[in-house]
Amino acid sequence: MTDPGPDAQEAAALWRGTIRRLIVARENAVYEMTLPDGRRAALRLHRPGYQDAAAIRSELWWCAELAALGLPVPTPLPLPDGGLLAQLSSTRHASAIRWLEGDPIGRAGQPLPQPVPAQIDLHFRLGQLLLRLHRASDGLSLPPDFQRPRWDIEGLVGENPLWGRFWEHPFAAWPQLSAQFAARNAVQSMMTAHAAENGDFGLIHADVLRENVLLSQGDIALIDFDDSGFGFRLYDLGTVLSQNQYEPARDALRDALMAGYGTQDTEKVELFTLARILASVGWTIPRLAPDDPIHQSHLARADTVIRRLLG
Repeated sequence: MTDPGPDAQEAAALWRGTIRRLIVARENAVYEMTLPDGRRAALRLHRPGYQDAAAIRSELWWCAELAALGLPVPTPLPLPDGGLLAQLSSTRHASAIRWLEGDPIGRAGQPLPQPVPAQIDLHFRLGQLLLRLHRASDGLSLPPDFQRPRWDIEGLVGENPLWGRFWEHPFAAWPQLSAQFAARNAVQSMMTAHAAENGDFGLIHADVLRENVLLSQGDIALIDFDDSGFGFRLYDLGTVLSQNQYEPARDALRDALMAGYGTQDTEKVELFTLARILASVGWTIPRLAPDDPIHQSHLARADTVIRRLLG
């Protein structure tokens, strides 16, 4: 294994663990770590400037509460002093969670590997799990210092969305920008009407991508609550479906997810999917090198979905 660097070594020592390998380096750097009693854990080095200490502590509190209710989500591991979050010498924050067994159900940019009937079953059960997560969250009494982002109208399609002004992507052609601006207006209108109808709003995962859904011996679990916050519940379904746009069974997977969740509002689910796809275009702007092909693939996906939904 390459040298994990001083931050990872310092953080592992705080939990008295030994780093085994780097798992992923995206918003956070995540390492597999072995604890003194032999258990595996995931060590997270949080991206500087993304979520502050109060927001990370709130995420950890929420996950601990959900896990205590029996939901298959990460359980935070306390430090020897009982705290859940450490600030390193570099000022970066670190946390650790119990290891959840399983493999991701898929990878971004690659077709789902399972036969279509298995894909449909997975999406139905994922819809059930999301409903269970949302209902459990509604039963919690949040502490007064609980802070998480808001994936609401402003956070997704306002003047300054959480992931950036996607309709100003520097590498998009003018027709693409024009289409995205029109799509933004359509999503705004839908979300405004949904809010007026008292559409279900509360704590959501907000990043239910294939890589964040683990499958182990037929059971599924959710990981990576780094983007979690307050939002319309149907947005969680949209995050799942955003990666399915090129799947041959796209519509069947959507219907299975909706059936598991217990909604029949296809139009809103499709527009919340578009909301996530647009947000992902904004996500690329500050994070990826100018020559990264994901810029163009995300723009192309947005074009495809805008044409399909809005004409």
